[in-house]
This record gives sequence, structure tokens and C-alpha cells, in this order.
Amino acid sequence: MKQLWHLINANLRKEYIELKRYFPNTITMILQFYFIFLAMLLGIHVIGDPQQVETNVQYVIVNYVIWFFMLTILQSLGFVILFEAQRGTLEQLFMTPLGMWRVLFGRIISNLLIFGILVTVLLVLSMLTAGEWLVFRIDVVLPVFLITTIGVIGVGYMLSGLAIIFKQIQSVLNVLQFILMGLAFVPLSVAPYLVFAPFVKGIDMIRLVMIHSYTWNDFTALDYSALILNSIFYLVFGIFIYLKSERFAMERGLLSQY
Repeated sequence: MKQLWHLINANLRKEYIELKRYFPNTITMILQFYFIFLAMLLGIHVIGDPQQVETNVQYVIVNYVIWFFMLTILQSLGFVILFEAQRGTLEQLFMTPLGMWRVLFGRIISNLLIFGILVTVLLVLSMLTAGEWLVFRIDVVLPVFLITTIGVIGVGYMLSGLAIIFKQIQSVLNVLQFILMGLAFVPLSVAPYLVFAPFVKGIDMIRLVMIHSYTWNDFTALDYSALILNSIFYLVFGIFIYLKSERFAMERGLLSQY
């Protein structure tokens, strides 16, 4: 546990240093988020139903912020292997006593913490800009969010496994943003079968809490079961895929290839 904490702490410092060192890139990322949000907000007011403007704006705020967070986390994990291969440090990471999957776990946790803070600031900025303040019950939103991120970690491991074998997965990561947009923006009431997709149930529950003021009692045992089982399944499946991919790459000497 102590080694894992040191690993997470080291990754936190690394991510913070890189965000600070490449500050123009960090600012560009924030501005990109904000201007796209402004464009969506303008579209709602110009071509949207005037009677549904308030509800539509609230949906856009929640869906867009969650989509941006998931996309940032998953893309950063996908690029981890690529960047390490470019720097020539990938094989060194695989030689660590803790194992590469634990190194990735430390990177995932650090990204969740750093980008979680960043997205919280962007959420407040979005609500301030739109003039629509959502219900933020931290006693409900935070536990649901944390359970949902378990599934995100699993998907992140899958992407890392693909990157170990194929290295160049930029096109996959580009397509991923549109897949995530569909998962984040489409409610389960419209497409119930998406409950089997990763982290959709969690997003739907967060949306109900922040827009419709749901509490713990408003959700059923089936809702909680679907949320927890979905997250655990994708975590286990993601780690399984990653370990298989890692073993495949090591047996065929793919780690040194770029």
C-alpha cells in the first residue's frame, strides 16, 4: 500500500509539472472546452424550443462536462503508451518491480484527481455562463461518480492494452470521442439497452440527481445493482484484456517496436 501511494504521488507530481510546464497547451484545452460550450449554448437559444431552453441547457451542461472528463481521462491513458514509446522509456517502465499495470493504475488515479478538479472548475464556469445552477448533492453525486469511474479505469486499461500492441492508436482515440458523446448524451429512457455499455448507468444517475433533484430513495435496488455490476465487470474485463495484451507484446518482442 505504501509503494502504491508513492507511485500515485509521483504520478501526481509528474502530471502537475507537465500541465505547468506546457501551460499554453493547458490554457488552450480549457479555452477549447469553453468555446465549444458557448457554441452549443448559442445553438440551443437560436434553434431550440423556447419552452425547453432551461431544461436543454441543463442537459448540455451535465452531458458536456461529463463527456469532456471521460474523454480527457481515456485519451490521456491511450497516449501514455504512445508517449513513453516515443521517449524510449516504455521498456524501462515494464522493468519496474510493481509491474506496468500498477504504474498505469497510479497514472489513472492521478489523472482522475487532477482532471476532476479541473472539470469541477469548468462545471462552475459553465453554470455561471449559462445562468443555470444545477443541484449538486455531493452525498449522492460523489459516490455514484466514484463507482462510475471504476468502469472508466477498466476501459482505460483496454486502450492501454491496444496501445502496447499497435502503438499508433490515434485514429481509435479520435473515434472514441464520438462514441463517448453518444454514451454521454443519450439518456437511458431513450435507449435502455445502453445500460450494458460502460459507465452509461452512472452518467444517467448523475444526470437525474443534478437536473431532477433525485435522492438516494428515488433510485431502486436495480439501479444500484446495475451501476455496481457494470463498473466491476468493465474493470475486471479491462484488466484482463490489458494483461493478455501485455503478455502477447512481451512474447513477440513488440515493446521495443515503434
